[in-house]
Amino acid sequence: MAGARQAVEEAHRIVVKVGSSSLTTAAGGLDADRVDALVDVLAKHRKQGVARRASVEGGGGRRAGGGEREVVLVSSGAIAAGLAPLGLRRRPRDLARQQAAASVGQGLLVARYTASFARYGIRVGQILLTGDDTSRRAHHRNASRTLDQLLAMGALPVVNENDTVATDEIRFGDNDRLAALVAHLVHADLLVLLSDVDGVYDGDPSKPGTSRIAEVRGPEDLAHVEIGSAGKAGVGTGGMVTKVEAARIAAAAGIPVVLTSAVHAADALAGRDTGTYFHPTGKRSAERLLWLQHASTPQGALTLDDGAVRAVVERRKSLLPAGIAAVEGDFSAGDPVELRDSEGRAVARGLVNFDAKEIPRLIGRSTRELARELGPAYEREVIHRDDLVVLHP
Repeated sequence: MAGARQAVEEAHRIVVKVGSSSLTTAAGGLDADRVDALVDVLAKHRKQGVARRASVEGGGGRRAGGGEREVVLVSSGAIAAGLAPLGLRRRPRDLARQQAAASVGQGLLVARYTASFARYGIRVGQILLTGDDTSRRAHHRNASRTLDQLLAMGALPVVNENDTVATDEIRFGDNDRLAALVAHLVHADLLVLLSDVDGVYDGDPSKPGTSRIAEVRGPEDLAHVEIGSAGKAGVGTGGMVTKVEAARIAAAAGIPVVLTSAVHAADALAGRDTGTYFHPTGKRSAERLLWLQHASTPQGALTLDDGAVRAVVERRKSLLPAGIAAVEGDFSAGDPVELRDSEGRAVARGLVNFDAKEIPRLIGRSTRELARELGPAYEREVIHRDDLVVLHP
């Protein structure tokens, strides 16, 4: 096990995600002791990086900022923190009251983190993201620059979904998927997912006879495991399903993942045998492709003929107008669209080069023919292969 988790011990830039249930009481409202306990672990872990590298490397670190480890915290809890102050007994189901709770709770959450990290002389920088920030390339480049600058200046970024304005907050799975995408965005060496469950089990962890799964090397290791869909505290939106999916996203992008409970955070960061360790299963891809696949919302769809499906999926070619059979939706050039086969199954996703209203007159025609009739601007791909991701089943 020690060898398997060597990547954890050597990780320099770490993204840690903590769920609502690990920060609040079941009735809502922040639990100051829980927040302080997490901050104690993260602050000490940053400082431990100094001592370790000072003895091994003469005080030099791999990145700017000396030998300190760098930590990005993705924290849920804004809605849950706002429940008690607003007199709400449980998380509301309607979006308007969720956003109201988030508006109150987000200020309380960042204030609590600011005060707690200040005990260690660590400044906190707040980053609030929406779906647009994760699906539009210009937005996520801006987010990337801000995160890098905060880390370079020695601050600790605290990232959260901007629940006060987002309309698809629940789809992020209590920030689990967002954490995986942030880990890729900041080129993290490790992602740690903290919740109220100490790992993935081969059955219901509350029942006798079940065992913790210590390592996951690929999807086949969980093929016959029934993953629970709800956290036991009742104030979050994620559950184990979204955490496992987030771990798979990060692992597929070459980032090792530890999934465990918040009370075992120190052991997880030290590389000890706690929780479930997900080995990297892939290599890092271009940032925009990971975000395109896992965070973008398709604005329309293109149905392809069989030849185009083979070209895009098997041969990884660009999509040409000759291979399009139908178009639906109201999208603009640069928007993400879904590519479907003749039976309506999604096979890929890409950033389209034409507006939806332009596509019908391009369908089934060659680029050379279109260039002669409409001009040289039409002698190009509908979706270039560099802006296209295949959706594996």
